[in-house]
Amino acid sequence: MFQKVLIANRGEIALRILRACKELGIQTVAVHSTADANAMHVRPADESVCIGPPSAKDSYLNIPAIMAACEITGADAVHPGYGFLSENARFAKILTEHNVTFIGPSAHHIEIMGDKITAKKTAVELGIPVVPGSAGAVETDEEAIKTAKEIGYPVLIKATAGGGGRGMKVAKTEKDVLEARSTARTEAKAAFGNDSVYMEKYLGKPRHIEVQVLGDGRGNAVHLGVRDCSLQRRHQKVWEEAGGPTILPEERDKIGEICAAAMRKLSYSGAGTIEFLYENGEFYFIRNEHAPAGGASGH
Repeated sequence: MFQKVLIANRGEIALRILRACKELGIQTVAVHSTADANAMHVRPADESVCIGPPSAKDSYLNIPAIMAACEITGADAVHPGYGFLSENARFAKILTEHNVTFIGPSAHHIEIMGDKITAKKTAVELGIPVVPGSAGAVETDEEAIKTAKEIGYPVLIKATAGGGGRGMKVAKTEKDVLEARSTARTEAKAAFGNDSVYMEKYLGKPRHIEVQVLGDGRGNAVHLGVRDCSLQRRHQKVWEEAGGPTILPEERDKIGEICAAAMRKLSYSGAGTIEFLYENGEFYFIRNEHAPAGGASGH
């Protein structure tokens, strides 16, 4: 059991973690920017540390400042919540090197499932069904046109480091491809600092289905059922319905076991979510989230 957990997040996410820690009798450390000094997530914590100015890149994404907060307070674990540093392999590795537990998957698992192209390749190796698409990043306009013809229109151009619908554009015909690729790259660069994009077959009316998994890091893993997250606005999830009522029970069991088996092969540690598009009785992997509470990504 941990003695003291530093919560590297803010707002509702941090409050949920604080509540869980208090129920377990674990001391808590809240970190905050100067703008959040009086925020609600700071008040119930046993200790709090200011980690920088209002901008997230200078505070909640500031790894040296968070590491300093761990040292100052003697925290022996960090819970990243979701967003911010929750899927940052470098952060997880640095914590481990300083004998601080990262409450989440290993740096290796974050690396192989974080970038969407790498995650897709890993999914194929693990036997998880994927959407037909490019083998890797689409580097040139010529490659984009060629790949789109091979896949068949319409196609979806997506940021490799994306989420939440940003850096995602549909090309219905060949004349749309170059503009879609350019726009997707521009959005991706602004949102994620990475303009790399790849291409997939565009599915017209899919359901967005998620499978929650738990692994102990020793080769044991289970799935906890599915959720239907198809109600979205601008590719951002608005409502999640547990049980996945739009798919048959046998289909839920089948995709759940495929996911659990894949996590066993990885010796996955922690809680995660594997996201799929579901259309015409088929599941297609789109991404993996490592945060137990889930994020705000869409398809």
